[in-house]
Amino acid sequence: MGKIIFYEDRNFQGRSYDCMSDCSDISSYLSRVGSIRVESGCFMVYERNSYMGNQFFLRRGEYHDMQRMMSMGMMFDTIRSCRMIPPYRGSYRMRIYERDNFGGQMHEVMDDCDNIMERYRMSDWQSCHVMDGHWLFYEQPHYRGRMWYFRPGEYRSFRDMGYSNMRFMSMRRITDMC
Repeated sequence: MGKIIFYEDRNFQGRSYDCMSDCSDISSYLSRVGSIRVESGCFMVYERNSYMGNQFFLRRGEYHDMQRMMSMGMMFDTIRSCRMIPPYRGSYRMRIYERDNFGGQMHEVMDDCDNIMERYRMSDWQSCHVMDGHWLFYEQPHYRGRMWYFRPGEYRSFRDMGYSNMRFMSMRRITDMC
């Protein structure tokens, strides 16, 4: 079980909200998030309510202020929702497809890939089927830029998910002891 605590102010000051599961609307508990403490587990935090907008991965640790998190690669300054990433210790497997609805060229992936274009000769991919494990996709090679969390399931169209101008260029398994 994971536990994350959101604070309204920097350095763990002000009102706080303890969360041990998914929360689709943190703003119903706090007016803003100024610092975060992850006591256990791993979480994705989201820029908007209902797990929408930019995302950022947090593991156990203390995040004293939003500016520090932004220097770590977070691309937004407001947190409105969070999702707990469940512990997972099995194998990792997914299929990536060149086109929507699992069409076109397909590759099965079982490990991290720091450059999809180089490894698979795919400049773009539009759908995937995550069979096992939890994954982070990145907009740039070498695990840089904005990130997105994908859990087991079928993702038939990134465009329909709101990622129409997005190109995923690297991917990493979430192997932390979440």
